[in-house]
Amino acid sequence: MGYRQLTQDERYVMARLLRQGYSYRAIALALDRSVSTISRERSRNATRHDGNYRAEKAHQYALARRRRTRKGSQFSEQEWAEVARLLERKWSPGQIVGRRQMLRQPSMSKESIYRYVRRHRREGGQLWRELRILSKFGRKRRGSPATRGRLVGKRHISERPAVVQRRRQIGHWEGDTVMGADQRHCVLTLVERVTGYLVMKKLVARNKEQAATALARAIEQLQSRVRTITLDNGTEFHDYERVEQASGVKFYFATPYHSWERGTNGGCQKFCV
Repeated sequence: MGYRQLTQDERYVMARLLRQGYSYRAIALALDRSVSTISRERSRNATRHDGNYRAEKAHQYALARRRRTRKGSQFSEQEWAEVARLLERKWSPGQIVGRRQMLRQPSMSKESIYRYVRRHRREGGQLWRELRILSKFGRKRRGSPATRGRLVGKRHISERPAVVQRRRQIGHWEGDTVMGADQRHCVLTLVERVTGYLVMKKLVARNKEQAATALARAIEQLQSRVRTITLDNGTEFHDYERVEQASGVKFYFATPYHSWERGTNGGCQKFCV
């Protein structure tokens, strides 16, 4: 398997484990990465003024470095125009790369072509519409490892008490964040599994600080009517332990990309504003 860049989620997990004193080997095991990858990431992307590793800064450094060294930048406008022409003829990025290699021409990667199409789209272009499978543009690739929401110590949904699954006891909730159709507004939703009672809290931003504050506020208002909360694996819920310690409510997490495991609150993706 070829080398893969660390994702932003993995950098957040790595930063947290470093703060807790975990070794590079333990972090590599938790992230299913090599020890050399963790060591290299720490040395290359530590905050420059104090040498500490902060996930947000590390991700910014990595993206900036990638932009400076991006392979696609070595190709001329004429070569990218040829790529665009072939895309308009419904060639796939893989076919374009294969053709250039067969003709012994310098070739960009498939990923570079997809980045070119995304950049073209952001600038108002329509080249992305020429891709043969529009619905899959930008989606997680089949067979790629699931890295979403990795955080050591989460309770898996399979650990929930059986009474939760049978819906025989009030006080077990499912939560999620929902983005508005304008991609700016966001709310936290909590649904009680027996009664279907819905609680909604507006978030200023979709991040862990806002989500933790909204969860704490909802639990306080519901008082003793919250026993457990089951969430998805979004990074906005990575501060759940602070809420759990303050409230005593146990949190559980569904399997990544298995929203149906939270059937009461797993289907809605957008709301209108």
